[in-house]
This record gives sequence, structure tokens and C-alpha cells, in this order.
Amino acid sequence: MLELKKVAVTGSLASGKTTVCRYFEESGAYVVSADEVVHQLLTPYTEIGHYLIEVMGDEIVEGKRLSREVLAKKVFKNPSLLEKIENRIHPEVQKVVESKYLEALTKKSPLFVVEMPLLFESSQESFYDLIIVVGADRKRRVARFTKSMGYDESEFERREKRQLPFQEKAARADYLIENNGDLETLHEQVATILKEIHEPREFNG
Repeated sequence: MLELKKVAVTGSLASGKTTVCRYFEESGAYVVSADEVVHQLLTPYTEIGHYLIEVMGDEIVEGKRLSREVLAKKVFKNPSLLEKIENRIHPEVQKVVESKYLEALTKKSPLFVVEMPLLFESSQESFYDLIIVVGADRKRRVARFTKSMGYDESEFERREKRQLPFQEKAARADYLIENNGDLETLHEQVATILKEIHEPREFNG
């Protein structure tokens, strides 16, 4: 049985990674969102949840969940605390991703795709066969971020500083998507990548 190719989708903040992954999903790919995995882990009942409550106190608990808003306010003003928490969370996210990959194998999916915003920052790139980096100009990204997240530009800047510069990500990519046009153009870029991934390469030997 051929091994199912593992593809990571990463890139700049608010560049359109989720939309790219949705197009992959529509093509039949098994898609996992690292952000959704984190969200599932952030409950008072998981090992990670117990750890976060121990570190940051009961005020982060809201009913049956942990408040991402309260967590964000605490950690983004404390870089050392943020690093400590991320070092604990990233390995747990990777465990879930690997379990999802095994599930995708049983479903005979044509492709395994993970939206991983902090792929390089968490040093998880070696798990993947192919890396797609999505980028867009700053003005577009700020507009998308403030509209969808409800934060201002200062929050955008604070979060972007946590990530590697786009040029470094692009240099390590197998495929680069520029999301500065309309959705049709973005879809066409995904379709081109899918075609190249699935087409057998000619042997020149």
C-alpha cells in the first residue's frame, strides 16, 4: 500500500490558509486544523487543561471550557510564559495529528492535509512530505484579521511577531500560494498543486 502523502499548509497570519484547506477538503483530502485541535485540548478535563489551570489559575475557566480570551491576554503579555505553554501544547497537538493520519489511512483518503500556522516555529516540518506556504500582502491580511477576529492592528502586529518572517517560510516551502486576488484565482492555484501532487513524475534515468 502506498503511503498517504502528508501535506502541511502554513504561512503568514490571516493569509487565507483555512480557505486553501477548505479547497483541499472539497477535493476529498482528509484535513486537520491544528487550531481546532488546540481548541479541543483547551478544556478543564484534559491533561493540558489541568496544566494550564495549575500555571495560570482558576480564572481561565469558564464553565466547561477554558477561556481563550483570558488565556490570550495573559500569555501575549508574557513571552516566557507563552513559550513555556507552547512547548507543552505543541507535542500534544502533534500526537493528535499523528492519530488523525492513521485514521485517514483507514478511510483511504487521497491526501492528508494539516493547517499548521506555527509549523516551523514548533519544529514539526519533518513529519510532512510537502509544505505549502500561503502569503498575501500586509494590507489585505490586516483587513482580514481585524474583520474576522474583531481585534485591532496592534494585536495583529503582536501575533505576527511570534512567527518567522514570510521570506524564511517561503524559502522552505515546496509550493507557494500568493493570495492577493479573488477566490477563483486562489482555487486555481490549489487545483494546480493538486494536479502536480497526484501526477506521477517521469523518471529521467
